[in-house]
Amino acid sequence: MLRLMIVDDHPVVREGLRGMLEADPGITVVGEAASGDEAVVRAGELRPDVILMDLRMPDGDGVSATGRILAERPESRVIVLTTYETDQDIVRAVEAGAAGYLLKDTSRADLLAAIVSAARGETVLSPSVATRLVTRMRAPVSESLSPREAEVLSLVARGLTNAQIGKELFISETTVKTHLLRVFGKLGVSDRTAAVTTALDRGLLTR
Repeated sequence: MLRLMIVDDHPVVREGLRGMLEADPGITVVGEAASGDEAVVRAGELRPDVILMDLRMPDGDGVSATGRILAERPESRVIVLTTYETDQDIVRAVEAGAAGYLLKDTSRADLLAAIVSAARGETVLSPSVATRLVTRMRAPVSESLSPREAEVLSLVARGLTNAQIGKELFISETTVKTHLLRVFGKLGVSDRTAAVTTALDRGLLTR
C-alpha cells in the first residue's frame, strides 16, 4: 500500500484529491496539510511515501517545504501539483529536490501513474513542464554562477560536506551534487578544490 500525503491550502482541493485517489486500492491517504510549515511537521509524523505539494501557500511555500522535508526524509518523494508553470517556479522546485512537477489539469489516470512512478524513484513532469526544462537546458550557459550555485560553493570553501550543505540550505544531498556538477561545468574543473580556487581567481566567489 502506497502512503500518500496531500498538501494544499484549499480544503475543497484536498477533499477532491483524497476522494479521487483513495478510490485506487493501492493508495492510502495518510494525512493532509494546509501550509508549508504544517507539511514539514506532518511529513515527519506520518512518514508518507509520496507527497502531493501545492506551490503557493501561506506559512512556508511548497518549494521551501519540499527542501525541508527532503533534508529530514530523503526517502520521501515530493510531486509539486500546481496551476503555475513559470520557468522560475519549475527550476526552484527541481532544485529543492522535487521528484515531479504536474499541473492541476492533469487527468486522474496520469496523476495516479505519476504517483506510482515517483514512488519508484522516477521523475514525473507534465509535458509542457518537460518542454520548458529542455529548452532551458539547451540555452547557452553563462560562466557566471547562479546565486544558489555561489551559495553552495561558498559552503564548500568553508569545508562543509555535501550532506552538511544540504542541511544548511534545506535541500537534498542529490540537489547539492547537481549544483556542484553545474559549477564544475561552468568553470571547466572536475573537483571541489579546483572549483573553489577557480571561482576565487575569477572573482565569482569572495574570500
